[in-house]
Amino acid sequence: MNPVKLYTKPTCPYCVRAKQLLDSKGVRYEEIVIEGDAARRSEMIAAAHGRTTVPQIFIAGRHVGGCDDLYALEDSGQLDGMLGLGVQPGV
Repeated sequence: MNPVKLYTKPTCPYCVRAKQLLDSKGVRYEEIVIEGDAARRSEMIAAAHGRTTVPQIFIAGRHVGGCDDLYALEDSGQLDGMLGLGVQPGV
């Protein structure tokens, strides 16, 4: 499974939805809460090419965007592949 990183805020409903989708797939992720942490917020903005909203989601080091972008990947059938789900080692 590819590593997943999310920048979030505790009161963000879109963050909750993104985490619910990943949880439903059994995906482990690193959650970085930026609320009250200017350094982490700056880190997120730089990594997300200037985007300032949360969540900002990265899969295998690649910025995929926010919650709507994550669900669009799911709807198009691309998310499982990006996450490395269903891939058997050595195949």
